[in-house]
Amino acid sequence: MKIYSSSTEYNYSFPTVTLAYFLRYPNPYSTHVMSTDVLDRHLDPLTNRLHTVRLHLKRSKVPAGILAFLPKDWVGPGGKNSSFVLEKTTVDVKEGWMKTESRNMEWTGVLSVVEQQLYKDMSVAEIGARDKATACKTTVTFVSRFGEKIRRRRKMRAEAREQDAANDDDTTEKQGFFARLKNASVQSTIELLGQKRSAQSVTNGAEGMRVVLSRLREGGIRGVLDGMRHDRMTLMGDDGLWQDVWRQGQSESSKKDSD
Repeated sequence: MKIYSSSTEYNYSFPTVTLAYFLRYPNPYSTHVMSTDVLDRHLDPLTNRLHTVRLHLKRSKVPAGILAFLPKDWVGPGGKNSSFVLEKTTVDVKEGWMKTESRNMEWTGVLSVVEQQLYKDMSVAEIGARDKATACKTTVTFVSRFGEKIRRRRKMRAEAREQDAANDDDTTEKQGFFARLKNASVQSTIELLGQKRSAQSVTNGAEGMRVVLSRLREGGIRGVLDGMRHDRMTLMGDDGLWQDVWRQGQSESSKKDSD
C-alpha cells in the first residue's frame, strides 16, 4: 500500500469553493472527464448535511509500467481506456467542512485508488482564522492486489497435493517463498507508479478548481456555464477527445458488422 498526501488553500469563501467543486467538470485541466451523472442527492433532516453520490466516466492512458503487466486485450491501442469513478461527498455548511471520497470502479484487481479530500472553512477555524479562505487536504491511497486470485488458486492446488508431496516439502517451501517475493514486488511497483502519477493528477485538480473559481468570480454561474460550453466544444473538435471516442466506436461497430 502506498499513500500520497498534499494540502492547498483557495482564497475564496467556503460556499464558493463547494459550489466550484460540483461545477468543476469540464475544465481545461480535466479533458479526460467524459461525463458526470448524479446518482443520489439528499439533505439529512437530522444533521442538515448534504449528501451527494456522482459517477464520472473518465478516459486515460494506462502508464507503460502498468501496461506491461496486463493482457493486451484488456486495454485499447496505446493503453487507452475508459473507466468509472464513484464520488461521494458530504457538506456541512454550519460547521464549515466538506468531505469527499472518490474511488475507481474498474481495474480494482490491478490497482485500487481511493482519494479523500477534506475542505475546511478557515473563517470558522480555531487557529489561523481567515475570511474568504478554504483549506483542502488530499489523501490518496493505492493498493494493488495484482495476482492474488492466481496465488489463491495455486495455494488450493498445493494444499490438495500436500499429502503426495510430503517428501518435497523443502523444495515447495522455497518455490512458494520466491513466488510471494515476485508477486509482492509487482504489486509494489504498480502502487509506486500510481503514486507518482497521482502527484500530477492532484495538481491538475487544484488548478482546475482555480479556473472554475475564477469563472465564478468574474461571471458568476453564467461565466462557469460559458466556460463549460467552451471546454466541451474543445473536446468535440477535430482532434478532440470525443472525436477519438466516436472513431473508436465506429471501428468496433465495423468489426461486429464484418463478423
